[in-house]
Amino acid sequence: MPADIHEIAPDLFRISTFIPEIDLAFNQFLLRDEKPLLYHTGMKALFPEVRAAVAKLIDPAKLAYISFSHFEADESGALNQWLEAAPQAETVVGMIGAMVNMGDYAIRPARGLADGETFSTGKHRLRFLATPHLPHGWDAGLLFEETRRTLFCSDLMHQNGKNAPVSSNIIEGVRNSLAAYEKTPMHSYMPFGPRTEKQLDRLIELKPQTLAIMHGASFNGDGAAALRAYKDVRASLLS
Repeated sequence: MPADIHEIAPDLFRISTFIPEIDLAFNQFLLRDEKPLLYHTGMKALFPEVRAAVAKLIDPAKLAYISFSHFEADESGALNQWLEAAPQAETVVGMIGAMVNMGDYAIRPARGLADGETFSTGKHRLRFLATPHLPHGWDAGLLFEETRRTLFCSDLMHQNGKNAPVSSNIIEGVRNSLAAYEKTPMHSYMPFGPRTEKQLDRLIELKPQTLAIMHGASFNGDGAAALRAYKDVRASLLS
């Protein structure tokens, strides 16, 4: 099934593949600019569909940056296929991910970013935020696009089901999905503790206008309020 493509913010495209057997969408994000960036590679099996979607927006060979939060199949499984398809593309991840995972897995060296380090795609400037164990993995980090205030959320705000590409009301879906996971072996999908709360507070202070979410609808609106609600949902599920 072809991946769906929607522009969720200026220059930012959500590429989504829904897997009905597990009631879950897998989303990649293409930032179209002088130096295009792909956030999330998708799994190896999804590479043909995702590449075809990217090709409708840009020449895939002209990708300049590939990034993701942490080392996991849906985040980085097809990385090497993308590096072959885009010979000049540079993988940009946190320093831990670059040292621990990419040095062994990737066919080209990755660029490890320090917390707070920025880089530009042309019109857009992105800041790397080190977020160990948020959403999960000690190598985890997020990107914040400062020009239009987009936070690339990875698994934060996870919603099951086939949702609209973008919404201003996602919290109930987030609550239902996380509550359902608490009753399964995936109850520890995302850890939550004092450090998690501090990291979420840091994201709230960014006041994002768009939340680019890996699973489910993305969000446009008061991102700080949405993140505060998410923090409350996570705390209530563990109370």
